[in-house]
Amino acid sequence: MSSARTAGVLGGMGPRATLDFLDKVQRASGAARDQDHIRLLVDLNPAVPDRNVALAAGEPGVGVVLAAMAAGLERAGADFLVMVCNTAHAFRPAIEAATRLPFVSMIDETVAEVADPAPSCVGLLATGACLASGLYQAGFERAGIATVALSGQELNRFMALLYRIKAGDTGSDVENDAATLAGYLAQRGAQVLVAGCTELPLVLSSRNSALPLVDATEVLARRTVAYARGAALPRPSR
Repeated sequence: MSSARTAGVLGGMGPRATLDFLDKVQRASGAARDQDHIRLLVDLNPAVPDRNVALAAGEPGVGVVLAAMAAGLERAGADFLVMVCNTAHAFRPAIEAATRLPFVSMIDETVAEVADPAPSCVGLLATGACLASGLYQAGFERAGIATVALSGQELNRFMALLYRIKAGDTGSDVENDAATLAGYLAQRGAQVLVAGCTELPLVLSSRNSALPLVDATEVLARRTVAYARGAALPRPSR
């Protein structure tokens, strides 16, 4: 079948996480032949500045780069946009200001997935900048769901772990450390965990998670397929 819509993918943050997303899109498609897959236009741009550094310093450069990527995908023929980076969703306004295309939020889609049926408390495994921006907390608060997250030295340890994954280390030590950090949130009352960084599913899954794990990358992949095949797209946030 031919897809009704073409998805434009803002990626490269980091590259391996984008490849994980693309693999999950293919798996979600249920395709029996090449022509059954959805069409993707992918800007895999590893030159996007570090989102955590930019948000901590109040630098606008990330938004400028993402806006240019979004505009380029629109010119190339995309019908809607998705972005494979949770933390970069803090720059969503810059993206939406640069294009007329609907933007599918990984954050919103993941919150909707977790909220049906709703747990009383969700553990957020996300970057310091993502947490400081309140991206997931605001969404879950609107859904009436409490959240817990890493902080202090635990969050520092988590950030160091993510940069090890970005550098290509997905060995057993990294897997074990990710599982240990997830366990801290289970001890604090989380009933469900959200893998709110696209590097994390490369080392943490239902196999080694202390709690049921919702992979935001997988959620976005499934929803990308649904929107490409005609599901009603979300309204712009602006």
